[in-house]
Amino acid sequence: MSKIAVVFWSGTGNTETMADAVAEGARNKGADVDRLGVYDFNADKLAEYDAVAFGCPAMGDETLEEDEFEPMFAGVEGSLSGKKIVLFGSYGWGDGQWMRDWEDRCKAAGVNLAAESLIVNDAPGNDDLEKCRALGEVLC
Repeated sequence: MSKIAVVFWSGTGNTETMADAVAEGARNKGADVDRLGVYDFNADKLAEYDAVAFGCPAMGDETLEEDEFEPMFAGVEGSLSGKKIVLFGSYGWGDGQWMRDWEDRCKAAGVNLAAESLIVNDAPGNDDLEKCRALGEVLC
């Protein structure tokens, strides 16, 4: 059985809703899933998991959330190589540049993303939540 972490930061609840659906998708495939906030995850904890889904919304000038998510991600990104990783998040404006930058950063760190990253404009609808569940299934 795969052990999967769904690690996220959410300001408005949109990315949290996505995280719940990603976790649900992985559980539906039989995985053991932990849904974790950024303060509950670090490089030491990473070793406990076969795969990780990271969720963060676009902030400000299309960047990752800087006070909580960014420090956590910076602390683990050098250890992600060899793990199944997927990225997801929501945004309110722009065109998703923050996700493209995040993907490039992961690739530069040697991360092989297991699926196309998922971005949702504003609150996720039913189709978006189905895509989130499918993203969770990819990690199994």
